[in-house]
Amino acid sequence: MYSFSKPQKVCKIGDILVGGQPGDNPPLLISSMFHNGDRILESRKERKFDRAKATEYVKRQEELSEQTGIPVLVAMVATSVDEMKTYIDFFTSISDKPFGIDMWVQEPRLQAMQYVTEQGLADRVLYNSITPWDKDIPGQVQRLKEMGCKHIVVQVFDQEDQTPRGRLASFNKMMDVIGQDTFESVLVDTSVMNLPAMSFSGIACRLIKEDSGWPAGVAASNGTYMWKEAREMWGPEGFAAMNTAGQAASVLLWSDFFFSGPIVNIPKLIPATVSTTLLLSTLVYENTGKLPSNPNHPLYKFFNDFAQKLNQQ
Repeated sequence: MYSFSKPQKVCKIGDILVGGQPGDNPPLLISSMFHNGDRILESRKERKFDRAKATEYVKRQEELSEQTGIPVLVAMVATSVDEMKTYIDFFTSISDKPFGIDMWVQEPRLQAMQYVTEQGLADRVLYNSITPWDKDIPGQVQRLKEMGCKHIVVQVFDQEDQTPRGRLASFNKMMDVIGQDTFESVLVDTSVMNLPAMSFSGIACRLIKEDSGWPAGVAASNGTYMWKEAREMWGPEGFAAMNTAGQAASVLLWSDFFFSGPIVNIPKLIPATVSTTLLLSTLVYENTGKLPSNPNHPLYKFFNDFAQKLNQQ
């Protein structure tokens, strides 16, 4: 259940490891900044935002990552290349960590990636993403290859077959165009539609990892934030509980990474993810007799004595 016979790929983005056999590496959390509704965003048109608060969020995320061993990456959302350039310049002025560019429209996204490579940042940037809805996937792949892009997200979905196997078929179809050796890192986003359907996306992660070995994950925040009635029923505290529980549960559903939504919630989501990451480590141990291979795993940070006793059995 938690071990794949096919060799599993471990992708390295800057100092982040993502993928591998379940339980080996802690899941990567990908938070967002400058999304619609982000309170630090003052004017998208004028590219104005609260730099002090944005810096505070980034630094707190990095501190919690260092403390827990849960890797993190912030994906910045923009609608134009000039806007994205502003965010890239800001982020690189305060951090030397990896980051992502998140843009829905293909051409501005490619232009932003061109700027990234011109700045010599290709090693630490995650391109989000190549999607089934892009108008020219072969052309996009060729341009990314020429730029020297290394790390991409591939979003998979089949409108006609919304089952886990439909997502696997979508992945295989897209990889036939993209190529298995074109990029160093391919992170497969299995398209969450709502909270209960996140299980289907998790099963798709398992199928994709079984079939290809590439890291797979979910946009868990899509499932939780789309449930708007939860906030109406339970208020902010109830919504926060549902959100953290729902997202952290994805760790147990074969997700090597998940998109966790607004960075402001990271102080809740990282501790929740620590919990499910610890549970996964012992589930895998019971299943395989193996403990995590990553020395930075939360199991060793917080329960090392217990881990060593298990290792001696």
